[in-house]
Amino acid sequence: MEKPKKSRFKLLHQYYKYTGFYRFIWSNTKKAILPLVIVIAVLLYVNYKVISINEMMVYITQNFSDISIFSVFFISESFLGLLPPDIFIAWTKSTTTPLLYLSILAILSYLGGVIAYFMGRSLLLIPLINEYFEGKMSKHIKNMQKWGGFLIAVGALLPLPFAMACLAAGMINFSKKHFFLFASLRIFRFVIYGFAIYSALS
Repeated sequence: MEKPKKSRFKLLHQYYKYTGFYRFIWSNTKKAILPLVIVIAVLLYVNYKVISINEMMVYITQNFSDISIFSVFFISESFLGLLPPDIFIAWTKSTTTPLLYLSILAILSYLGGVIAYFMGRSLLLIPLINEYFEGKMSKHIKNMQKWGGFLIAVGALLPLPFAMACLAAGMINFSKKHFFLFASLRIFRFVIYGFAIYSALS
């Protein structure tokens, strides 16, 4: 008798299991929990022992324009994600319209990922630069080739270098349509972290 063919879902599950995707997810989920706990703990300590977070954020709001803060955030999200988004999320709580500002951060982060993606695609046109980045990002590129959109989703939701995942997606010429879809999960990260940080500071 002929063996029944495995469903597409089972085949995918088997593939991700064999290639270590689930281990990768679990490992990075554990890594994600600790930084969030540390950020919240530091914010609470500073708030109660050093200076009120609200006062500090009000000072920032009064001395730096919204455009300059959004610009710094956008540049960071477009180029390797050098600054943790959690700082900016905490800042939005001190503004007059926190949810609006949080939404703007989420959109800017998503657009930053899009820019990183197209930067990756443009690198394909310059062999020398492409070769340099391939050497520097070999691990990200290999993971992207193995797991594609799911790696973008992980980068979007967990505190991993989202811009790096987007850059790698561009460098392997990952489908634009699927990239936009998976990268849009980035918005949910700001909803989740916004709730956690707002709750800690309330």
